[in-house]
Amino acid sequence: MDTPGGYELIDVGDGARLERFGERVVDRPHPAALGARRDPGAWSAADLRFDRDRGWSGPRLDEGPWPLTIDGLTLELRATDAGQVGLFPEHLGMLGWLRAAVPPLDGPSAPLPSILHLFAYTGVATLAMAGAGAAVTHVDSARPSVAWARRNAELAGLDGRPIRWIVDDALAFAEREVRRGRRYAGLVLDPPSYGHGPRGRPWRLVDHLGPLLETCALLVEPTGFVLLTAHTPGFEGDVLASMLGRALHRRPSSVDHGDLALLSRSGQRLELGGFARWRAGAS
Repeated sequence: MDTPGGYELIDVGDGARLERFGERVVDRPHPAALGARRDPGAWSAADLRFDRDRGWSGPRLDEGPWPLTIDGLTLELRATDAGQVGLFPEHLGMLGWLRAAVPPLDGPSAPLPSILHLFAYTGVATLAMAGAGAAVTHVDSARPSVAWARRNAELAGLDGRPIRWIVDDALAFAEREVRRGRRYAGLVLDPPSYGHGPRGRPWRLVDHLGPLLETCALLVEPTGFVLLTAHTPGFEGDVLASMLGRALHRRPSSVDHGDLALLSRSGQRLELGGFARWRAGAS
């Protein structure tokens, strides 16, 4: 990670996590942040604090957005009404795998490999893959998130790369791509537990992840890759791997999986979800 402008999980405990995003220290609640805090004195340095009932507070709240440079990318972070800042830091560990998974060009005149990124939020993975030489279709149901991702592309110097910015429901878009006969060299999905598409179409991971994966399996090239992440209890890495393997008609052993977790400076491990990933030809 880039320093000093990068990310650090400082401490966790008492239902909250203390993080450094670039120049801002942020205190936010998290249900998995159990146990006692190991560095109580560090929490007094928080620039921003979020409370589910009262919202944001802190000495730097009125300063607005701020930049973060991490893993070679410059992003804009903001304190949102939902208590987010525009980056899920547990995803940063996936960026190297994604960059390596982008297939090389077959020749100087060959088209760029095309990647579909669903539930793409503010675009960190989109930008990592675009920087690695992919043409990315970035899909999110929230228009403000897509606008934010485009702003991040500008800050990262990647706004000239071939990225299609799409505001749409992930499942509806994937279904239309199947009907169009489209295929992709790679798919990236980070579905939420609950949500709504731009036309009010509801999303529930427990109901809709299976059908989405079955649809996406029709879009990925046999020589491609898939990365699936989730933050929903009951959908840990082994469950995601089983679902992804069934959709792709692959042996379970061919689908890598694990936890999305962060280790704090004070030594605690914070569990934040799970991942499953498959890459053609990988052992």
